[in-house]
Parts: sequence; C-alpha cells; structure tokens
Amino acid sequence: MGPSQTFDLVVLGSGSTAFAAAIRAAELGKTAAMTESRVLGGTCVNRGCVPSKNLIAAAEAVHAARHPRFPGVRIPEVEVDFGALLRQKDALVERMRARKYRSVAEGSRAIRVFEGHARLLPDGVVETNGARLRGASVLIATGARPFVPPIEGLDSVPYWTSDALSEGASHELGALPRSVVIVGGGYIACELGQALSRLGSRVTVVERSDRILSGFEPEVDRTVRASFEQEGIEVLLGARVAAVRPAGASVAVAVEHGGAQREIRTERLLLAAGRVPNTEGIGLERAGVALDQRGFVRVDDQLRTTRPGVWAAGDVVGGAMATPVGAHEGVLAADNALRSAGRTVDRRFVPRAVFTDPPVAMVGLTDRRAAELGISCSCRVVSLDHVPRAAAVYRTAGFVKIVAEKGSDRVVGVTMVGEGAAEVIHEAAMAMRFGATLDDFIDQVHVYPTMAEALKIGALAFRKDITRLSCCAE
Repeated sequence: MGPSQTFDLVVLGSGSTAFAAAIRAAELGKTAAMTESRVLGGTCVNRGCVPSKNLIAAAEAVHAARHPRFPGVRIPEVEVDFGALLRQKDALVERMRARKYRSVAEGSRAIRVFEGHARLLPDGVVETNGARLRGASVLIATGARPFVPPIEGLDSVPYWTSDALSEGASHELGALPRSVVIVGGGYIACELGQALSRLGSRVTVVERSDRILSGFEPEVDRTVRASFEQEGIEVLLGARVAAVRPAGASVAVAVEHGGAQREIRTERLLLAAGRVPNTEGIGLERAGVALDQRGFVRVDDQLRTTRPGVWAAGDVVGGAMATPVGAHEGVLAADNALRSAGRTVDRRFVPRAVFTDPPVAMVGLTDRRAAELGISCSCRVVSLDHVPRAAAVYRTAGFVKIVAEKGSDRVVGVTMVGEGAAEVIHEAAMAMRFGATLDDFIDQVHVYPTMAEALKIGALAFRKDITRLSCCAE
C-alpha cells in the first residue's frame, strides 16, 4: 500500500451531505477528498428524491387526465408506456448526476473523488481501494439505506425497497406489477404506493401502527387515507406481515390483522419500513467513533463525534433524514472542522413534506408534541373549503392546522394538507424562524387567490368565524 495522500478534509461518502461539505471546504481555500462505494451522488439523485418525484409527477399527470376536475373537460383514453417512463427517469437521473455532482467534482482542483469501499482506521487514516487518505479532519457522511425487516421466508421471494428506483439495482423496478403489497406506512410507502396505483397496480399498504404517516398530526392520516381508499388503495392499519412464501409467479403474504390472519397474493412485495444508517463495516467503533443503540453515529450539537477530529452529518446521525438537512449539516460540519466556527445544529424550523396527493407538509411541533414539551397551546383546523383558491380549482381536499402558544400567540407548529402544501410551508417556516405570532400571519397581505392564503385564514380562525368572511376580507 502506497503512502498517504493528505487533504484538509476527508469525507466518507459522496451524497448531498458530502458534496456540501467538500464544496464549502473548497470555498474556504481547503482541499477535500470524497469516497464512494456505489454511484456518485448518493441516495437523493440516484434512487431517492429525483427518480421518485419524477415518477410521482408522471402518475399525477395520468390520474389528472383520467379524472378531469372541471366539468366540460374530457380527455381521450390515456396510455402508459411504463418502459418509456423508466427510461426517461434514468435519463433524468444521469443528467442531474452529471450536472450537479460529476461536473462539480471534476471542475474543482480542490476536490477529489476516490471510488471504493472506505473505512476509518484506528490511526485516523481513511483507506479505500488501496488508497490511504489522511485528513486534518474527517467527516462521516455515509447516509442510510432501507431497513429490511426480519420477515419469515423473505429470503425465498423477490422484493423491492426504495433502492429499486436506481437503474442497475439488484432488484430494479423494471416492469409495472399487476399488484403490490407494501410493508410500512411512512412517506416512502405512501408516495410510491399511490404512484404505482395510479399507473395501474393494485396496491395494499400494511402498517403496524394505528395510522399512516404517524409522525404527523392525526388529521393527516384521516385525510390522506380517505384519498387512498377513494382511489382503490387498501390500507390495513394495526397489521403486520407474519411471513411470505413463493406462490408460483406470485408472492403469498400472510398478514395478521384484526385478530385474524389472511393471505394476500401479490406480484410484488415492497419493503418501506424505515431506514438504517450505513455504519457497519467502515471501522467506526474500532477508531473510537461511538454509535447509539440504533447504530447512528453519536454527535454533539456541533456534529463532533466521540473521536477528536472526526465529524458526522446527514442521515448517518439520524434525526430529520432529508437531503436538504444533510446538505445544511455538511456545510455546518465543514465550517466547524476547518475554521472552528462553533456553529450548532438547529432543526426547530426544518419543514417536511410528503408528495402524496393531496400533498402533506409541516413545520415545528404537532399539538401533541407541544403538550409533551410543556407548552400550553391551542390549535385550529381549517378545511381548504374555506380557501378561495382551493375552491376555484376544485382542490378542496385537505386542511391547515396551526398550533399557537397560549398567552404569547406565538405560532409553534403548522401542518398543511392540500394543493401546494410543500411550497406554502416555507412561508410558515420562515415566519416561525423569526418568532411570528398569529397576528403576524393575519397581517401579512397575500396575493389573491393563492393557496398560501390558507395560513392567513388558519390564523384568522383563532379570532373570528371564518365562515362569515367575504373572499379576501379580514
């Protein structure tokens, strides 16, 4: 093995967190090395955000064409060429990877990428594919992967995870199945389940808890589940997959539900039961980097690990596992590692979204979480029937819910389900970041008619009867 190559920052990984850190290092006049054992760009561009949102949008277009909302609009029969959809998805991923990742790395003299499985040695050197990389600081940004639950018989049947969206994956999404059973009821299960259903699959969702999207307000479950059931998606709550077995060309899925067991025959099984960190086999604990009970890297509020000079950020540390969160933390970790900036992580105002139809978005605290933290608050839930834009475009499924602290009227949580929710939520996030009150939401003049008016109307519901307002009156 040759001599070590020295960099200011050595990053394990090449996803959004890693790239954000490497770019910040270059901006600071430092050098950075990244390692990658799979495909440059990590989860988001290759098998997560980009391909999933592309197929979800295609499925929305199909659904909208088959179910026009406006009387007088009729659309001829819609045909779906699933193979062509997959090919354009793969072409999009390649373009995004080339433009947002490969060209960035190749265009910088300060950044180098090393292919191969990387591990951190006890002396602090990172070894990958025969190369030894020594960094003044090391950043662990290896991300996370789909959790494969221990289901009896799973090794005897083909199954998918969200990695199936990656071209060339061992279990790649290659053809539209006639039927799919999805294990899990989180955002990946809901997004992909609805998309597959709209493209033509018969979908059954099996969720252990008493609701889907359980990290959100309970009204989210009721609204999204009603939409799913209207579209023919079967949702089994309080259920678990006990075992699976081959059944000819199908998979027989034994489901325990409501005190009884039933068998569902399905062409495909999709596992969407959460994500686990990529911390095995990279030498962390031997090098003095402690993990928590779930295998995530333990860090302090500045993203320092238990090994001096080693930092960690993104999905590998847990918390809000999302691409923009990882990118933000990558910059923060690089700042702290390379110029002792002392920046701390603050996830209080990070918005979240689920790209179902209707879409879901939230920022801050749920009603229940606020109570658990000892915050005395009140809340209002306003149906989108009361939002003029929603009524005008026949998109009234959904609501806005605002949680406000009693006494101060400070808004501590906002949830929206409905048209444009993933865009509107950023207004709430920015307002909450600067301590906005209900009156601040009310006093903000909005363009009429827009979905963002839902925030104003939701705040007005604390003050008056919103059913007795003219279109854009206060």
